Amino acid sequence: MQTEVVIAGAGPCGLALANLLGQYGRKVVVLEAREDLIDYPRGVGLDDESMRTIQTMGLTDEVVPYTIPHHVMRLVNGKGEVMVTNDPTGEPFGWPRKFGFIQPLVDRELYRGTQRYDDVDVRFGHTVTGHVDHGDHVAVTVSVAQDDGTVREETITAQYLVGCEGGSSRTRKAMDVDFVGESPSTRWVVIDVRNDPLGVPNVYLGADPARPYVSIGLPHAIRRWEFMLFDDEPSERVADDEFVAELLREHVPDSASLDVIRRRVFTHHGRIASLFREGRVLVAGDAAHLMPVWMGQGWNSGMRDATNLSWKLASVLSGQADDGILDSYESERRDHAKAMIDLSMTLGNVIKPTNRVVCGARDVASRMLNLSPQVKDYFADMKFKPMPFYAEGVVVEPDTLRPGRQERTRRSRFMTVRNAVSKVTPVGTQFIQPRVRTADVHEARLDDVVGPWWTVAAWGNDPARLFTPQEREQLRHMGAQLVCFTSESQRAWAQDNLADPETLVVGCVDGALKSWFDTRAMGVVFLRPDRFVAAACLAQEAGKALASLRTAMHATPVAPGAVAEAADVAGDVTDAGAATPSLEVVA
Repeated sequence: MQTEVVIAGAGPCGLALANLLGQYGRKVVVLEAREDLIDYPRGVGLDDESMRTIQTMGLTDEVVPYTIPHHVMRLVNGKGEVMVTNDPTGEPFGWPRKFGFIQPLVDRELYRGTQRYDDVDVRFGHTVTGHVDHGDHVAVTVSVAQDDGTVREETITAQYLVGCEGGSSRTRKAMDVDFVGESPSTRWVVIDVRNDPLGVPNVYLGADPARPYVSIGLPHAIRRWEFMLFDDEPSERVADDEFVAELLREHVPDSASLDVIRRRVFTHHGRIASLFREGRVLVAGDAAHLMPVWMGQGWNSGMRDATNLSWKLASVLSGQADDGILDSYESERRDHAKAMIDLSMTLGNVIKPTNRVVCGARDVASRMLNLSPQVKDYFADMKFKPMPFYAEGVVVEPDTLRPGRQERTRRSRFMTVRNAVSKVTPVGTQFIQPRVRTADVHEARLDDVVGPWWTVAAWGNDPARLFTPQEREQLRHMGAQLVCFTSESQRAWAQDNLADPETLVVGCVDGALKSWFDTRAMGVVFLRPDRFVAAACLAQEAGKALASLRTAMHATPVAPGAVAEAADVAGDVTDAGAATPSLEVVA
């Protein structure tokens, strides 16, 4: 093989996947048809899940300067009445729930991040023209633009091909899968302006029947407006400065003297591929799903795809799992992507109407709903946003310990679990990321302390004592970090009296970890590299849970010498120099 993974497309999803695979020590070639990254108006919303992925990449210091945290969104009607305020609080995953950001600049940092890895090669001017899946490898044909204007054809062989080329993905089309959904004919114009003429932060979605609009305060004093175009307004009109000034006349005091960066017409799409994988070929990001901009989830959904897929590809390539684990990529990601598309389409249908009778009825309904504090809180804290939940895939049902599939509601014969505050399974959901302490770190985010690969953690116990010697070998084969979570008051005692040399003792600073184990009545948790809970159980059942987890993840048998090889892989992940996230000490 010339490489292990070919990624078609150097968009945000492809670059994120390349960074993560590079961190995991894998060989990657990224092929991009353009001569440089896209710099025109794109996404403006980045969420806490994506920032956690950027943290895993070790790029938070590079990305944060292009973001604004706590980006509040208000949905207003034509009279300026606030129908919905979206201002989620708390930082369950270690970061503010919403950021405004400048996508081209963040994408540029993702590209620069790939340059840390000798085995990650990003090639511009390389257009993927075809591929053949030979069963044991993929042959990817590429057209390469030459300096003299000619085109050279070449073939790159790899173990896997991932198409991240956007909505018109050649890879997806070659897979001959359906791309189902809607593409409304409504057009919008995006206008980005320097030296923000308003100086007002946050986001306003204007459900104005006269002309629906969006006004967004962004980092670096950039203001973005988006306006819906009517059917009798040709797209070419946006090149007319007088037309743009007319669009903005009610928004700024002097709409004719703005420092316009760019303007562009776009349409909204809500589509999803019927398959995300076919043999050794997969699709991710916009190549797998397109969604309207209203929830700001297109960029973030691509990050989720990369986060989910990267560790599974790395597990196969390192020999820790067979490629059956890759089937879980679609089973875990597709339903959530579809849910985000549906929610975005619904919000768009609230904003876009121009019929004044329809808008009047909508406004009355919003006034009535806002009379309820519970309803206001539901929207303010973004509880309407569907969080990823994996009912099938690399999961173990917590009470039956059934591998690969689970129900959302728990049922157990054990009194401890029956008395649990939460009867909802924690498996298949993202684990929290509080601030913690260790013997060597005064205070940092959890992920930076436990490392970017598998974590097996027990509350108040040394997990090493819960497994047999053979099970310990299996955990080493997985490259798992054993962790003892404890109250900060107990950390020193646990360090001196409880922990095995291979166990990391982590003190809970604010009580969040203690509360997590308490409300769910679980004593042991198995955390995947993407920070989702793969399994959770009472301490006495840790060995059984591990056996089921290895079935769910298609783990390969532990052969002689395999543990040493897996340790080398874990070393690549945790000791890869620039690939390792620095421990950020939090005040």
